[in-house]
Amino acid sequence: MAAVADGDEAAFARLVRSLTPALLRFARVTLAASPAEAEEVVQEVLIRLWQQAAAWQPDGRISTWAHRVAYRLCVDRLRRQRPSVDIEAVEDDLADPAQLAETRLMQVENVRAVQEAVAALPDRQRSAIVLCHYQGLSQAEAAAVMGIGEAAYESLLARGRRRLRVRFADGGGQP
Repeated sequence: MAAVADGDEAAFARLVRSLTPALLRFARVTLAASPAEAEEVVQEVLIRLWQQAAAWQPDGRISTWAHRVAYRLCVDRLRRQRPSVDIEAVEDDLADPAQLAETRLMQVENVRAVQEAVAALPDRQRSAIVLCHYQGLSQAEAAAVMGIGEAAYESLLARGRRRLRVRFADGGGQP
């Protein structure tokens, strides 16, 4: 890299020959795109290598640095390629308002059935379920709230989930 930093084109050419095949394979697989796009990524990596050679710190391998730069460039390209849909093409696919109302009613009924099933659990199992799924507490936090060990909390949570699963599996609830 010191030779490249001094402008040694032959040293840079050797680096290009050794790095390019692996970087091309990496970019093609990462992008799942045309070879031309992968080549553009590799070209950008090599340009940056040439431009930043003077700042090179020999604390790692050049190929590792080059792959890291290629990875970041590929991720940037993938982010820019997120699909978009023309609103004109979607208009005909918009849902019928009557179907939306029916779907909403079913969701409300499902929520009500889950609330009733949770309410029917024994107190400590209900508390474990609520702390985990409704309050979003971690296992350690929920166990501390209940004043029990994490293993005991995990057991209560598992038993509560099992009871809910059984209730909904045998048709006692809707979801």
